[in-house]
Amino acid sequence: MAAKKIKTLIKLNLPAGEATPAPPVGTALGQHGLPIMDFVRSYNEKTASQKGNIVPVVITIYEDRSFTFETKLAPVSALIKKELKLEKGSGTPNKQPVGVLSQEQLRKIAENKLPDLNTNDIGAAMRIVAGTARSMGVKVTV
Repeated sequence: MAAKKIKTLIKLNLPAGEATPAPPVGTALGQHGLPIMDFVRSYNEKTASQKGNIVPVVITIYEDRSFTFETKLAPVSALIKKELKLEKGSGTPNKQPVGVLSQEQLRKIAENKLPDLNTNDIGAAMRIVAGTARSMGVKVTV
């Protein structure tokens, strides 16, 4: 059997188990003529156990108007905010710190995110997470 021809890829960050046909989902999928409610239903079923997190999803749209999707892990910034119970990062990261991330917390986030990062080294993963933390105004203890 010949492989289906891919028309496009769409990447969205959606709340786990709580996606709705409203934008951004409706506008992203509607323009390609996809059954929006089918996607919303399957996405919410697949991510129901992760409620409260933002879960990125990559939707592959085929030329016959069918689709498949793959969920990723939450963005590093969302994991940091959840770990430190922050509403948002700092507006001026270098002047106004909003929290402190310990080495243990840094390692925990890096280990969770490792499958999605472009490294297999936990040290490199921790440096990636630390860089994101600094850009959000979160200090990292040494």
